[in-house]
Amino acid sequence: MKRAVSESGFNDIQMQVLCGVLMHIAMVSGEYPPRWGGIGSVVYHLAGHLAQRGHDVTIITRTHKQRTPQQPGVSVLHVPWLKAPMAFTRSYGKHALTELRRLHKVKEVDVVHTLLPLVSWTAKEYLWVEENIAPVVSALNGSWIGEREGMKLAAQHKESATWKNPNDLAILLTGGHYSKYEQAGIEHSSVSVAISESTRKEFEAWYNPPENWHCETVLYGVDHNVFRPMNHDHEEEQLAYEALRKSYDAADEAALHGSPDTKTPLLLAVGRLVARKGHRTLLRSMPRILEHHPGARLVIVGRGHMRATLLRQAKRLGVAHAVHIMPGMSFDALALHFRSADLVVYPSYYEGQGLIPLEALASGTPVVTVNQPPLTEMIDEEVGGLFACGDPEDLARAVVRCLDRPEERTEQMQKGRQRVLERFTYEHNAEAYENIYLSLIDE
Repeated sequence: MKRAVSESGFNDIQMQVLCGVLMHIAMVSGEYPPRWGGIGSVVYHLAGHLAQRGHDVTIITRTHKQRTPQQPGVSVLHVPWLKAPMAFTRSYGKHALTELRRLHKVKEVDVVHTLLPLVSWTAKEYLWVEENIAPVVSALNGSWIGEREGMKLAAQHKESATWKNPNDLAILLTGGHYSKYEQAGIEHSSVSVAISESTRKEFEAWYNPPENWHCETVLYGVDHNVFRPMNHDHEEEQLAYEALRKSYDAADEAALHGSPDTKTPLLLAVGRLVARKGHRTLLRSMPRILEHHPGARLVIVGRGHMRATLLRQAKRLGVAHAVHIMPGMSFDALALHFRSADLVVYPSYYEGQGLIPLEALASGTPVVTVNQPPLTEMIDEEVGGLFACGDPEDLARAVVRCLDRPEERTEQMQKGRQRVLERFTYEHNAEAYENIYLSLIDE
């Protein structure tokens, strides 16, 4: 690492960056592309932006059969793991620690960045890393207790089928046990970084951290170049947009010209097909939505065990003709869906923060989501609408309100995009983490 001395005009950290203090950052992440979960996506983009700022980044993640995408300045090391629900976090954690030791011998590591809860280290292991390798930054991406409580809340609102998903069942039964590794992370890292104020408060309430606990809050960023508004003047993009709208029977003349005053509004929901994402509550809202907007169509994009259950429910409710459930898709295809939709609906019962609302706003698409943190840290009526968690009638009300006000929705589209550019970019993310890293290695 090359160190520099501040002359004047900037604080020490800013001056160090300007003068070329470069770090070797090791990120220990249980998710990384081609696993495009929330954590995987965040790590991929954060690592890329840190590398663009001149830092050397090494990712230690789980093995995967598919090819890992390459980024300049980012190295990826794969370790084995036990393919068992919840237990994989401990198995991966042990192998990741072994690989971290080897890496440090080859090229000295300046900062270790762990992504909780998908890595399970004991208190002893955290202390060893701190003493023998480098300061540890533990990013709090939600908690196993939060996941468990979210499932319980979802069940209260008839979002059943947890027992059909081995991962969900494991969280429900063993979340309390595995939370001890999160406890170790917050007590024995140099600093914790919560992904939302809600998550920070959640950890304070459930884990009772020590009085000297150092916790920063850095909200997710979003790739605003991939997730961007529709360009109706671009011929190929317009043709792709028209084809997508037609495939979902949401293509009246107004819609094809990008007018918000369409009679065939396209609603989009993105998220794993698991109980706590709230898809069944969303389906229960559809009859009411169709009363007001009979041409409305709902597209749910996500992988999971509940597809057949959701399709049966749509049929029972008499809304099957208006509902499409699509599997996971590429970033480019997903981005096209975001900017082609008239409204994104996000009915989740639990999130550490949630990338989907930000990706929607960056795409120029208003968001209707639950009126509870952390979603309210991103969404308000300036950029969408809010509804009471688990209440399909209130969900329908919020959706109909947005659809009934096309001029207001046009303003929401613009304000949402602007909000992302001002507050939720990976450029902001990388700068915030860079400052945290530098403050630790300078101590």
